[in-house]
Amino acid sequence: MHIAIVGAGTSGARIAQTVALSADRVTLHDSDEASMRRALGHVSREIDRAAARGALDRARARRARRVFFLAETLDECAGADLVIEAVSDDLDLKQTVFRALDEIVAADAILATTTHIHSVTAIAAATRLPERVIGLHFARPAHITRLVEVIRGVRTGQETIERAQSFVRAIGKTPLVVDDEPGQVVNRVVQAYTGEALCLLDDGLEPATIDRLMEAAGFPLGPFRLIDELGVDTVFNLARAIFEATYYTASYRPHPRLQRLIEAGRVGRDRADGFYDRPAAAPLPGK
Repeated sequence: MHIAIVGAGTSGARIAQTVALSADRVTLHDSDEASMRRALGHVSREIDRAAARGALDRARARRARRVFFLAETLDECAGADLVIEAVSDDLDLKQTVFRALDEIVAADAILATTTHIHSVTAIAAATRLPERVIGLHFARPAHITRLVEVIRGVRTGQETIERAQSFVRAIGKTPLVVDDEPGQVVNRVVQAYTGEALCLLDDGLEPATIDRLMEAAGFPLGPFRLIDELGVDTVFNLARAIFEATYYTASYRPHPRLQRLIEAGRVGRDRADGFYDRPAAAPLPGK
């Protein structure tokens, strides 16, 4: 199967890493050539590390590296059976990408968006064949977490849904078919988890205390470590999008504490601090 991935940021690279272990060909495209090469280097290193620790057969690792092709133009994605769009979560940009893909790929190719904020139905409306458009929301980090939400838009065809589920299973993931609702399932749960934790800060609890309690209860990450991992700005924008899309349901209201961190440049992920001071491994105070 030939898979094309449009967008070579962190999300696109991690999806590419996962897909490479099962696809016959993976075409990676980004308008920024440097981003593509960084993504390819990251994927190669991660595959090598997995092989070195015995988590991946070395022959399979060699094969995975050979299936990658970098595409300087979107036209080079034309032969793909499935195109996964992983560009920035901006509706206008995504519609522009889908409009262009709609013109170049075969009529039976599937077009998938990784959006976790916008409507799959709205993105599909930019195409001539909305029945072949679907959402594939890879729970982060995409190369580790098994869950993939398969999001059906209003006009997504049943055949597209079944083929998308087969693809997800083929790459070793678990598909969960959901309707095209604001935030789908995973993000609504994440919003509830992190939103309530932020309210607890207002009651005087500390981020590290809350994280330790939730991790002791069996959660893989406490809410504040999760926010830092996803990105403070990502969590804030997600909360705002769900809040607006649900006609300002109070339980989804974004917490102003997140906006203050963003204004301070503390957005989490690998490039900055969020609730935790990375060098000192110390959380910011609750107040």
